[in-house]
Amino acid sequence: MRADAFDPGNPQLAPGGFRRLLEKGAWFPDCRHLSSTFSACGIANLATGAWPSQHGIVADSWYDRAAGGPVAASDEDLLATTLGAQAVAAGARVSVVALTRAHAALFAGTRGARLFFLDDRGQFAASGVAPDWLDSYNQSKPLEAARGAAWMAVNAVPDAPPLRTLTFEASRPQEFLSLYKASPFGQTALFDFAGELVGRDKLGQGDDPDLLCIMDGSAALLGYETGGRSPLMNQMVLQLDRRLESLLNLLSHTVGENGFNLVLCAAHGAPPEPPPAARPRMAVYGETIAQAVESAIKGGGSHVEKYVYPFLYLRGGEGDPESVRLLAARAALEQPAVAGFYTARGACSTHDEWERRFRNSFHMKRSGDVMLSYRPEYVEDFGAGRGISYGSLYNYDARVPLCFYGPQFRAGVFESPVEAVDVAPTMARAMGIAEPSSAAGRVLGEALAL
Repeated sequence: MRADAFDPGNPQLAPGGFRRLLEKGAWFPDCRHLSSTFSACGIANLATGAWPSQHGIVADSWYDRAAGGPVAASDEDLLATTLGAQAVAAGARVSVVALTRAHAALFAGTRGARLFFLDDRGQFAASGVAPDWLDSYNQSKPLEAARGAAWMAVNAVPDAPPLRTLTFEASRPQEFLSLYKASPFGQTALFDFAGELVGRDKLGQGDDPDLLCIMDGSAALLGYETGGRSPLMNQMVLQLDRRLESLLNLLSHTVGENGFNLVLCAAHGAPPEPPPAARPRMAVYGETIAQAVESAIKGGGSHVEKYVYPFLYLRGGEGDPESVRLLAARAALEQPAVAGFYTARGACSTHDEWERRFRNSFHMKRSGDVMLSYRPEYVEDFGAGRGISYGSLYNYDARVPLCFYGPQFRAGVFESPVEAVDVAPTMARAMGIAEPSSAAGRVLGEALAL
């Protein structure tokens, strides 16, 4: 969700969703992920209060030299403790509801948390021992009911055509599941399940605190296809507005208006999809960059072992490895799509705020030899002629909304920039628990009620 994803004056917003948060919560419209903004990076930033240079999740996947291939980000790779782990240690029940187990586990960062996620059949599964009501819940909400479902615009006029239809073909069931997850139907499934969990487990009604995280990954999946400014993404925001209204009403009814706090943030934003006429130059083919770098460094006996955006991994050569890194970085910079670089020894193409974003993103062991940055709104070429990629350092990916709502926070709009790593320390203070081990952010004291 981009920081500019919705207009507070939009008459289509429900009275009890975003409006309620804006009017009664502590709203920070400019929260910044000052690092690489892949989904896994942003989730880890929020969970640990640290940057990739500390928590080690440098991308959704990176190259592992020992394994000789790419590895996907997972909770096993975390090099910092999480808010969830600290909450469990303090006696809280921690539950995470997500589209994927990997993202749920990454946010939780502890086996003491309960994870709920959609399996390959589109049904909810659980880590560890599943609750005894899970099977009956899945049976009451069969995925088959969404086959052929029409995604309608919010407040659509009668007889309006659907924005999209969730078509199903028996020969390609995974295509339907992908459509489902990247739609309001998948989003609604997450919030409905979270509501069921609140009721079944009486969350917020015991002596010890409960921490519930709903990871709405539907917008991120849709964004891969359409970019951050498409009409479908705008509609997804309006659908989220309705889900928030329902959730807030449920919590107010079950635990009381003063019985819960709610925090809303995003792991990243999204660039717009390149215009069709500009796509041939704005969709970057990584192999072309790798070949150009290879040509520049092979004379000295060095080679490109692997390029996994945004990291170049080099091997071979004699002498100072930093000189080879700089040669490779400058060769990459000659490519029209490349705007900047950062090396393992800290050499950077710029010496300003962007240098800090590079440095926060770089982990000595996992980020290889050189990190590259493409030009604004340029994307990786992996979507068969359409779609976008995440992970850039630019504001359209880095700036997200942040809101704290509940009795421990005071109402107001705080325009000064804050950082994504401030979320975990602030939540830890509100919960009365220790901060995660490597938290680099500050407690947003201006939002706390005295």
